[in-house]
Amino acid sequence: MQRANQGRLSTDDFSRESICIEHISPELDCGRFPVKRIVGDSLKVSADVVKSGHDVLRADLLYRKKAINVWSRTPMQYDDDEDRWNASFLLKETGTYEYAIEAWVDKYLNLVESTKKWFDSGENILTELDSLNDLIESAIAASPADLKSRLSRRFEEIQKSNTIKAKLQLAEDREFAELVNSSLEKPSLQTSIILEVAVEPTLARFGSWYEMFHRSQGNVPRKSATFADCEKRLPEIRKMGFDVIYLPPIHPIGRTNRRSRNNSGDAGPDDPGSPWAIGNENGGHKSINPDLGTMEDFLHFVCEAKKLDMEVALDLAYQASPDHPYVREHPEWFYHQKDGTIRYAENPPKKYYDIVPFSFENKNWKQLWEELLKVVIFWIEKGVRIFRVDNPHTKPIGFWEWLISSVKSSYPDTIFLAEAFTRPKSMKLLAKLGFSQSYTYFTWKNTKRELEQFLDEFVLSDVSEYYIGNFFTNTPDILSEYLQKGGRPAFKIRLVLAATLSSSYGIYNGFELCENRALTQNSEDYLNSEKYEYKVWDWERPSNIKDFISKVNKIRRENAALQFTSNLRLLRASNENVMFYAKWTQDKRNVIMVAVNLDPFNTQDSTVYVPVKELGVENQSYFVWDLITGKRFEWRGETNYIRLDPNIEPAHILLLEK
Repeated sequence: MQRANQGRLSTDDFSRESICIEHISPELDCGRFPVKRIVGDSLKVSADVVKSGHDVLRADLLYRKKAINVWSRTPMQYDDDEDRWNASFLLKETGTYEYAIEAWVDKYLNLVESTKKWFDSGENILTELDSLNDLIESAIAASPADLKSRLSRRFEEIQKSNTIKAKLQLAEDREFAELVNSSLEKPSLQTSIILEVAVEPTLARFGSWYEMFHRSQGNVPRKSATFADCEKRLPEIRKMGFDVIYLPPIHPIGRTNRRSRNNSGDAGPDDPGSPWAIGNENGGHKSINPDLGTMEDFLHFVCEAKKLDMEVALDLAYQASPDHPYVREHPEWFYHQKDGTIRYAENPPKKYYDIVPFSFENKNWKQLWEELLKVVIFWIEKGVRIFRVDNPHTKPIGFWEWLISSVKSSYPDTIFLAEAFTRPKSMKLLAKLGFSQSYTYFTWKNTKRELEQFLDEFVLSDVSEYYIGNFFTNTPDILSEYLQKGGRPAFKIRLVLAATLSSSYGIYNGFELCENRALTQNSEDYLNSEKYEYKVWDWERPSNIKDFISKVNKIRRENAALQFTSNLRLLRASNENVMFYAKWTQDKRNVIMVAVNLDPFNTQDSTVYVPVKELGVENQSYFVWDLITGKRFEWRGETNYIRLDPNIEPAHILLLEK
């Protein structure tokens, strides 16, 4: 067996650099991808800066907005306890920032400190003092006029000092040392790799989403609602506390193989079909379904939402119906069977005969990619800044990295939500590629064990450096068994969990009405799903939980601790049917503890364990105020008792009063 690199290595194979900068944090995959933060955050950067010997080291944090040539810098501070260098900078704008670390030997302070040590040990230091004078004179000679006079005055004070001790005290003054160093070359200067941080808008971290199925917002049976009908519901949705109105595809719907009620057979003339089968003779991805109104109607809807401080999110579904203009104009953009016909979409064992998928690697793939980018830009220019992306894990990863970076280079405040119910590593990769948020497995996690394992992986790990999960309670495709069987208490339980575990969550319309009728006993599909038919809802249906939703969203807005996800702390509860956790702000001025009965059928009681020492309330009584009921409880010590009846209120959202 041959060994690689046989023989002696040349000195050319080794670096002469004497400083090593390592273990930089935050950093993602050796700098391959940016970490994520929200506008207004401070990015704390730390690193190990190591050099052989006992030289005095200095380090600066360099940072700049990407594409800006000039670096800003701030000194890094050395932490003796952690043996780390740390500094922070403010992320003032959305977009991408670059940061790096620069380290060097502090030639001046190195000489000052060694001279002091020789002096303290009784050595003759005349030579060192001469070297110190030479160094200061070199700095004066190299400095600009305004700095030259300041250095000269201090140098004169040092020379006039009567004792060596006084000279050294003046020489080691930190401000003076900074002035000297600013004019001297930096010996052994070493710069780290350049890293990136993607800065997202506030709504990427904190927001409440409402999925509005547009054509079912009216009151006329078997007829599509319009954008005008949707507008009428906006005040009610805003009153419930939602920030984002997400619409399914608003485009013309294909006619070929159109699906009928409950996704059965071919549709009749009165069946509207699935909005995800995009395109017919009225246009494609840049057109409006005439049943909903005109482009002017849509723009008016967006404007009215903004007046209520709500943003409109559109569904970005990169697929087409067989009737889409793209099929006629660019047949090479699609997959073909051996007989030349275009292949339908499939997810074995299912086939979707009303949809044809794009071939992202066809011979004219660049033309296709550019056109799909134009689709996003088209709607951005109509006032849309949020896109929920349908099945992104079925498209090439290179496409998403290119498209998202292209969009954000001009529109950095754009938010992309990945509807990626797929393998964990694929979900995480999509986040690294640029998706602002992602759907999660939360929808199916119901037991305490399931929830805690899921949170450990996606919230409490270093994944939080780049992954932001949007905890949707339900979707048009997912009516969980828990909601089907648990009734009204189950809906309240899932709402509290979604809204307090994550700072970003969403519901699909009908959730507020506790709609839980499934197509079949073992199905997650809704009976009479509005994906395939027009629907008229009674938005005042008895037993709705609209007031409860409004209260929870108000609690979220008024408590900063709930506006973050990465600050989640899972706490102990003695009962496996009770989940107990907390969030608090960095200064601990806002502390929220949440106890949830996961059993929608039975009253559960439990001992819960409060981290009193960490919260500064050990050895004393303290009050917690239930923000749902308004009740106030006096607690003492670590262990306290709770009792939750799901038919009254299945959860406590507790504010700690200090």
